[in-house]
This record gives sequence, structure tokens and C-alpha cells, in this order.
Amino acid sequence: MLDLTISRRSLFGAAAAFGAAGALRLPDAAFAKAPPVGTQAPFFYRFKLGDLEATVISDGPLSPGPLAKIYADAPKEELEKLLAAHFASPDAAFEQNAIVVNTGDRLVLIDTGVGTAKPFGPNSGRMLQNMAAAGIDPKTIDAVILTHAHPDHCWGCLAADDAPNYPNAQVYMAEADYNFWTDEGKLNNPQIKGMVAGTRKALTPLRERMSFVKDGADVVPGIKALHTPGHTVGHTSYVVSSGNQSLLVGGDVVHHPAVSMARPKYKFGFDTDPDQGVATRVKTLDMASSERMPMLAYHFPWPGIGHVSKEGDGFRYHPAPMRVVSE
Repeated sequence: MLDLTISRRSLFGAAAAFGAAGALRLPDAAFAKAPPVGTQAPFFYRFKLGDLEATVISDGPLSPGPLAKIYADAPKEELEKLLAAHFASPDAAFEQNAIVVNTGDRLVLIDTGVGTAKPFGPNSGRMLQNMAAAGIDPKTIDAVILTHAHPDHCWGCLAADDAPNYPNAQVYMAEADYNFWTDEGKLNNPQIKGMVAGTRKALTPLRERMSFVKDGADVVPGIKALHTPGHTVGHTSYVVSSGNQSLLVGGDVVHHPAVSMARPKYKFGFDTDPDQGVATRVKTLDMASSERMPMLAYHFPWPGIGHVSKEGDGFRYHPAPMRVVSE
């Protein structure tokens, strides 16, 4: 039997021999000069939850600005130290992790992304192309459920030509959020008039096919509404359940995987009621931790699914490993 074991001594000896005999010349090699591809693989991730099949679809990342401005009330040095400890950029980079749930009877989309508008950078608006890559036809979506009426969660309801992206879907959301963000009177408020104008454009054409959700009630079988106000007046999370498995779709209860978890009492600049947002965040994370319920965090790094545990005065996020679903 031929022994191909090479010891360090023989390897060094051979190297010395080559050096004594002169440099070894190899034939001229042809090196490929491939141009950079410049594109990313489609962002969808499919997994099982009990008997349900779920697919996380990315609408692409958002760049809303420096975290020091978003968490303006946080002690500056403490925030910088926290970000450095987590190898996190001082500039926010928020993903958009929407989810499609196949209940067996219905195909349900929770949140729609920002659509064709680009209020937070050029890399968003990828929902439909990623959905197509996942093999999901928007026309087959039976229900669109919204956590709240901010641009990055509802503006994707309509296409650039104002046609519905999900023409056969019933739309579900909290009535308080619909009323607040489509209020024509708020167009006089310089701080939010752009958001209100865009949300009116996205949601008012869908009013006739809209139903309002109730806290604790099933929106569709297997998906229950959970009132989590503060980020907006009617912000609603959803618990998706099948058998003994559940997933908390948290919407914007949390935003940053380091700051929201380790310092949940830091006020978030885009919250309508920052104090209520803090109370809701702590309460919701406590629930996820105590019940060991995995969470889909809309803005956490792709695909945004993980577990929550208590850690000191805050919490810790544990990303769940991605698994391949068998054909």
C-alpha cells in the first residue's frame, strides 16, 4: 500500500532541495478575470412551525441614520461602548423581515415592506422580487396583516401605479393605527406629514377590503393579535401557532439587536409614545423569555428569527440557526 504521509521534516527537506536547484518554473497559467457580480442571492428563508409552513421575505435594508440620533436620550458614552462591544456600526442598518404563513387554508403575509418609495436609502423595495424567487405569487395572498402603519410596514400594499400588489387579499390592522396615520388633519404637522401622506395613499384605497383586529382575538385561524402599543398608537404584534409551537411576530417592539435587547429602556426616536414603547418592549420581551417563545424581529439581521433570554437588567437575543426544509 502506498504511504502518502508527509512529515514536517521531509517537507522542509524538499523545500531546501528546491532552493538549491533553483526556483521551480511552472507553465504560464491563464487566470480568469471575472468581473464582480454585484448582486445578492434572493432573500427568502422557509421553515416549518408545527404543521404550518412559513417563509421570511426580505424587502431589503433601511438606513435611517446615526443611532446616536435615534436613541437621542441614551448616554452617549454608554451607547458607544455598547455598540463597540457588539461590533455594531454607529449608523443604523435595519433589515425588513416580512413573513408569509401558509396555514393550509390561507396564505397570509404579515407586513409588506416600504414598496417603491425610498425614504430610508436605495436598497429597499425588494419584496416582490424576493417573493417571486420564493415561488409565491402575490395574487395568491389571501390576507395581508399589518403590525402598524409606518412606511416600511404598509407602503408596499400598492405598486408604483397605485394598483394593489395583493389584489385578492383582505387587509387586517388595528383601527387606532389606521385612524391616526390616515388622518388628513395631520398633514399640517411638519414632523409626520410625509408619512401621513404616504400612508393615506397606501391604505385609504384598501379601506373597503379592510378589517380591524382585536387584542387577543384570532385574525385568521392560527394567528392571534397582541396589542403592543407605544411605537404607534395601535401597534400590534401577532402570535402564530400550530400544535405546541408558536412564533411571536414582534413588528417594531424592538429595532436593534444590541440596543433594544441589552438596553430595552432606551427610548426609541421613532416611537409615537416613547415611554409606552419602553414599557411594552420590556413586557413583551419578558413574555418571550419566560415562555421560551421564538421571535421574528422585523428589523434584526436577516432572517430575524431567534430566542430571547434575560440578562442582567436587559435581555439577550440568540439567533436561531437556519435549517433547510426538505423537498
